[in-house]
Amino acid sequence: MRVADRAGTAPAELDAVDSVVTGCALAIAETGTIVLDGGPDQGRRRITLVPDHHICVVRAPGQVVASVPQALPRLDPVRPLTWISGPSATSDIELDRVEGVHGPRTLEVVLVTG
Repeated sequence: MRVADRAGTAPAELDAVDSVVTGCALAIAETGTIVLDGGPDQGRRRITLVPDHHICVVRAPGQVVASVPQALPRLDPVRPLTWISGPSATSDIELDRVEGVHGPRTLEVVLVTG
């Protein structure tokens, strides 16, 4: 089932989505970071945070930079930037680590050339 990215989509409806496919603003090779800025090929921030599986399409080499200092001038600071550099994690009072607390449990990055 395909769910459109619209303001009225309820969180429960997004939670029922198996996977979401988006583009990105850019990717940083050195840190393995994907940066989203809510552009037309990415949709609203919540569509990448609620479903358990996120597939991010990166156009290489145009959207890939080597380092964070190279990324900063290419990003618009007034856009809502989401930097994804690994799974979210937390620890409880007994220091038991739990990953995937916020956002998808699985992120797959697809590099597209050409």
